[in-house]
This record gives sequence, C-alpha cells and structure tokens, in this order.
Amino acid sequence: MSWKGYLLAAALTSSPLAWAETQPSDHARKIKAEQAITTEHKTEIGGQRVNYTATAGMQPVWNEQGEAIASLQYTFYQRTDIKNQATRPLLISFNGGPGSASVWMHLAYTGPKVLNVDDEGYPLQPYGTKTNPHSVLDVADIVYVNPVNTGYSRVLENAEGELPSKEEQQKQFFGVNADVEYLAEWINTFVTRHDKWRAPKYLIGESYGTTRVSGLALALQNAQWMYLNGVILVSPTELGIPREGAVEAANRLPYFAATAWYHNKLASKYQQMKLEEFLAEVETFTLDKLIPALARGGFIEPERQQQLVAQMAAYSGLSEEDITRSNLDVSTRYFWKSLLRDEGKTLGRLDSRYLGIDKQDVGSRPDYNAELSSWLHAFTPAINTYLTNELNFKTDIKYNMFGPVHPWDRTNNNTGENLRLAMAANPFLHVMVQSGYFDGATNYFDAKYTMWQLDPSGKMRDRLSFKGYHSGHMMYLRKDDLKTANDDVREFILSTLPAEDQPAKYERKVN
Repeated sequence: MSWKGYLLAAALTSSPLAWAETQPSDHARKIKAEQAITTEHKTEIGGQRVNYTATAGMQPVWNEQGEAIASLQYTFYQRTDIKNQATRPLLISFNGGPGSASVWMHLAYTGPKVLNVDDEGYPLQPYGTKTNPHSVLDVADIVYVNPVNTGYSRVLENAEGELPSKEEQQKQFFGVNADVEYLAEWINTFVTRHDKWRAPKYLIGESYGTTRVSGLALALQNAQWMYLNGVILVSPTELGIPREGAVEAANRLPYFAATAWYHNKLASKYQQMKLEEFLAEVETFTLDKLIPALARGGFIEPERQQQLVAQMAAYSGLSEEDITRSNLDVSTRYFWKSLLRDEGKTLGRLDSRYLGIDKQDVGSRPDYNAELSSWLHAFTPAINTYLTNELNFKTDIKYNMFGPVHPWDRTNNNTGENLRLAMAANPFLHVMVQSGYFDGATNYFDAKYTMWQLDPSGKMRDRLSFKGYHSGHMMYLRKDDLKTANDDVREFILSTLPAEDQPAKYERKVN
C-alpha cells in the first residue's frame, strides 16, 4: 500500500460515518458536470520567458449509455508562445493514494508554481506558492487530473436526482482495474477536446499513481488506440510484481543504509564515501549474499548468520542484538523508532530526513509520521488559495486532499505486466523510474527491483532507466532535487521524441 493509501485506510475505514458525511454535504452544493475557466499567465523557466494559459475545469466521465456519471476536476497548462499546439508534447499527471488529489506534483514538482518552502522542503509562512523556475512547461503542456472523490471530483446524481449506492460507486470507480478503465475513457475525451491526438503523450504517476499509469499505458493502447511515448514512475509501488519473503526483507537494507549514512550513524569508512558509491556496495551485498542467506530461513549456519548480522549492523546503524532478535528481518517501523532512539528522536516514514518525538522512547514504532505534519499544513492552504484566487475557479465544494475511496479493490493487479505488454507492442514507449534514497514507504531499492522485473527478457532494458535523489518520497520538495528531477523529466521527454518519419518497428539483427 502506498503512503497516501496507508493514511486513508487508517482515517476512513475506521469510521462508518466518513462516507455518509462527505457525500451529501458536497452534493448539496451543486457539482457542475461541465466547467472551464481559462486565465493567462507568464513565467520564466531556465532563464526563458514562457507565456501560458491555465484552464481549471470539470470534465464528465461517461458510461456506456452516454450518461455523465461523474465529473473530474483538472488543471491544464498550455504554452501559448509556440507555433504548433497540436504536436506539442502532453504530460498527463496523476498522484496516488488511492484517494489522493493531484495537488502534490501539481504544486510542488512539474507545474509553473510550487509551494513556499525552504531549501529542504519545510513549509514557510505565509503559506502559498511561488514561481517554479524548473517546471517542464517549457517542453510539454501539462494536465493534472483528480480521480473520483479527490480534489473537487465527485460522482454525479442520476436523472432521478439520486447518487448511486456505495457498492455501485465502488464497482465503477474504486479498484485497480475500474480506476484504469474509466480514466482511459476520460483521457480520450480530454485529448479529443484539446486536439492532442498527434501530440507525443506521456503519463507521470507518483506512489499509487504509478500503479494507475502502468495500467493506463496498456488500456490506452488496447481500448482507446492511443499510443504513448513515455511513462514516468515516481516513487513506484510494486505494480503487482511480488517480492515477498526473503526478497522483501533483504530489499530494506539499502534504504536503512542510506538513512543511517544521512544521519551520520556509520563508521567513518562508510561516512566518507559518496552516498551512491556506498549504496552500490550495500546493493551488491544484498543481492549476492543477503537474499540467498535469508532464503535458507532458520537453517543458516550459525557462523554465517553472525557474519551477516555484523555486516547488516555496520551498514544500517542498528545494533547486532536488534538484528539477531529480528531473525535478520528488521521491519521499517522498528528502524524508524530505533535508529535515533538514543537521541530521543524518530524518523519520518516517507522521508527519513524528517524527525519526530514520541511520548516514550521505548516501543517498536513511532507515534506518528513526522513528515506528514510538515507537508499537509502547507499543501492544503496553498491549493485552495491558488485555485480560487489565481485560477479563478470558484466553488463551495470541499477540495479533498484525501477522499473516500475505500475499500479499494486490489484484486487482479497486473499493472506491471500491462506496462511490459504496452512497451513490447509499442517500440516508441520508454519508462523512467524516479526514487528518493530516504523514502521508507516505497523504498528506492524496491523500485529498482520492480524495474528489473518489468522485462525479464532484457530485450527492452535500453528503454528502462532509473534516477535516484538525496531526498524522500516526494523528492522534489528539496530545492536541489526539484531542479534535478525536473531536468531528468525534461531530458526524458526530449530524448524520447521520435525523429520525423521514424517508423515504430523492431529491426532484425542479421549476421
């Protein structure tokens, strides 16, 4: 489960009133199935002036009978100081949860405005936004999409003025495959309305949004006959690719090592190494020694087990005693509580650079997620103020940072395999993975593992790439990584634009 899904499940499934309280009050405020407000703006990106329009709107979701059953709120940025709009690249952006709004990447990553935060990502008052000089709007138009019940997006009443039952809504919208199916239809409508069929198209998703865009890659090809140039996976989930048992336990060690390195909890020989150099050593140990050993379970030879314990302790900053008592399978929750226990601090789940304080230093998990307290009180006022005052989108509907979408149907999650099939059938389709080294929710080594398993044949490895950053789940909150990560997206888009008249085909190798 991604971090936003983790938060939602805890907040919503525990309360039977969550659904009932949200739905009627919002629908009493008259959701508009169709609405579009366009405003004109200018900014500077990479030292270059960029003129653009911002359209904040609502666009329906249609059923097979042509009836509007929901309306999704979106924000569309389109550069205006160029000649050919129809062939300009389009980046379609989703966040995750499931149940999370698109606000995170919208107001902190790729868009023309970002949060008012300090260089490490901590919020500053007054809350609000500032110009993003690294936005990829210079090379691509961008649309940020809020799935049903996120942002201002909602289910619509039927002709009798009634909402579908909760069960009907779940079947239509709230599951791995239902989510992909209706969003593919919505994207078709959006692309048609904005004359983007000839444009190179890219999907970007964060956290559970990576599950969403991986499924969409194949659904757009097979059901909409729409072919993509690229998919960007930001802090990806497992995409339905299993990694249980020994692999799941061992894969945590590189993340532990990165965090311990950041907090200066290692021996000097490791602290003096560059992070990437150090992690390469830890990854080799994990793949070549730890996974094979853990596969033996309780039948590891005692001498060999002690060697592993000693090396894991040296890499992670944990004690040998903690690792031994955990049977070499240390949970992330215990790590967050334990690494800085002697200092009376806990680590953030989504970004281990963030620190918390607990009621008691004893225990096996932190009292709360330190990073969320920092992020939520900055993002919420920023998006509400920005949409209302700068984009002139007026509504009494509540902007759902997290919306009621649970229980989410996670059965038949084949999104990783779907992405592989989409790549195999489309020689133009490339995939880039972006991960923060200090993300403990969707850790960077799990992301690498998922990428490696996407194409077991290795025939498409030249179209798969990984980028790592010195930050956490939302790596773009850190000033240096905001620039680097956007530069990586920009380069990815520009490098995957086919040359004019380049055919989409595989060539035979003839000796």
